[in-house]
Amino acid sequence: MSDIIVQKFGGTSVGSDERIAAVAQIIKKAKKDNQIIVVVSAMSGETNRLINLAKSFGDNPDRREFDALISTGEKVSASLLAMALNSIGVKAKSFSASQISMKTTDQHSKAKIIDVDGEKILSTLEEDVVPIITGFQGVTESGDVTTLGRGGSDTTAVAIAAHVNAARCDIYTDVDGIYTTDPRVVPEAKKLDSITMEEMLEMAGQGAKVIQIRAVEFANKFQVPVRVLSSFKDGNGTLISLKEENMENALISGIAFNKDQTKFTLHGVEDTPGIAYKILGPVNDKDISVDVIVQNISVNGKTDFTFTVDSEDEEQVKSILKSKQSGLDYIDLLIDADIAKVSIVGAGMRSHAGIASKAFEALSNESINIQLISTSEIKITMVIEDKYLELAVKTLHKAFNLDK
Repeated sequence: MSDIIVQKFGGTSVGSDERIAAVAQIIKKAKKDNQIIVVVSAMSGETNRLINLAKSFGDNPDRREFDALISTGEKVSASLLAMALNSIGVKAKSFSASQISMKTTDQHSKAKIIDVDGEKILSTLEEDVVPIITGFQGVTESGDVTTLGRGGSDTTAVAIAAHVNAARCDIYTDVDGIYTTDPRVVPEAKKLDSITMEEMLEMAGQGAKVIQIRAVEFANKFQVPVRVLSSFKDGNGTLISLKEENMENALISGIAFNKDQTKFTLHGVEDTPGIAYKILGPVNDKDISVDVIVQNISVNGKTDFTFTVDSEDEEQVKSILKSKQSGLDYIDLLIDADIAKVSIVGAGMRSHAGIASKAFEALSNESINIQLISTSEIKITMVIEDKYLELAVKTLHKAFNLDK
């Protein structure tokens, strides 16, 4: 029996009838050697169009109806691609998330996958039919449509690959792989032939947009190899590997960055046991991810507590903290949206000293002030003023010779 490969095609890959016809040929070629399951995004621009339509009736539309609306774009792509495949002699059927029982939590616009009916997908393959499945969406136990957040089709594809024990999940996009950093910022950036799952988790978590972090988390948890490649030109792309090969040589694999960040500082909060939970617990209850966290040394029983979140969560976090001011007893709430994160990532950092000092020196030489620092075994994240972001990325890329 041939291996099962899940192929996911992003919005630019299915952005027109010509592109859909080209994708159909990619699938037809791959089907000669393997069984193929396909996951599609909405056609490029379609989700934004639907979001703008929803906002015709207010900036905060009902979340249930909002998800029901913006999930329709993937259905169009799936049906059109099935038609294209059938027209060239490849049997195909489109399936919505509800038809394959893609069960999710009921957190609209940020739902998480609970289960998938893998048997329904496998039975379709046994009929020699290519299933074309809508990405980005699911259904609750009660049957309401949910969406998984931006880039959610990646997560759909990896989740399906895990449930059917696929040999690999291929993520087709408009770039030919994963680069040392964004080539639009650093034209000298190099494409990586491979990157470890752990490194990709850090890269995606710190802002690399090529694949959604939850998709990488799924791949890591269920041990699904993932390949990122282009649907516009031939090439092997970049393999996100389950194994750490040549770790000694991978000093720094890449530089990730994220400009869509907001910094919150609670000034003069009481330095008592449990204060971090009192601050972040209510934020976590709203399923808002917190990244860099710093608590200063206590002075006269008071301290400053700082953390960062995605900019899209700024208003919600502000509302939460304002409502908790009496319970937290802080002097002032400082909000800074003019920040950015830049991170250096590499498995080789485990066995090499001096990486942090080299990064700090490089930024210092360009008079770039570091506001916050967060580290892990293979990552150093620095929060800086957003106007210096491009310079910081170029400086660090050059300092670690990533263009060589």
